[in-house]
Amino acid sequence: MAELRLPLAEEIVRDLEVGAGVELTGRMITGRDAAHKWLLEDFREEVAPFMEGSVIYHCGPVVRQADDGTYEFVAAGPTTSIREEPYQAEVIEKYGLRGVIGKGGMGLQTLAGLEKSGALYLHAVGGAAQVLAQAVKKVERVFMLEEFGVPEALWVIDVEKFPVMVTMDTRRGSLHTEVEDFSKQQLERLLAAPA
Repeated sequence: MAELRLPLAEEIVRDLEVGAGVELTGRMITGRDAAHKWLLEDFREEVAPFMEGSVIYHCGPVVRQADDGTYEFVAAGPTTSIREEPYQAEVIEKYGLRGVIGKGGMGLQTLAGLEKSGALYLHAVGGAAQVLAQAVKKVERVFMLEEFGVPEALWVIDVEKFPVMVTMDTRRGSLHTEVEDFSKQQLERLLAAPA
């Protein structure tokens, strides 16, 4: 598994293909429904430097605050990404993202946006929230915590060897589409078989 350091150069991203396993080290930001909508309502200059060349993680973390005011991720599992389909391609382009982390894949609009902007969809393992949280070494800062609450806030985090797999690439490759097509073929075969 290759280790990639964030921020990522576009040429590195364009060299990666569906099926590649990678470990991310560096700074990323979390963002779910409220965050994506907010990011598109205006250009958020205060957040933009944390997104350029990095990845946005579809994650609603469980976070603990220490006595000194610092935060620690207790659980950091991926949430279902398809909810961000109406926003994702535009957020990628507007903020110069190089990737999206989540689970379940995304649709054709995002797939086209990945190709256009030079970004990847990276699949994180669902059900391993506490394990993934161990890769979060530091919470740098948080945006919109009071307004959105812990799960929907934008958490800027430093990660070390955060494990993901490329499941949508810049060549319009999509493991999610391949699985769906294969499943449909198998279903048709089963339905056509004599009883």
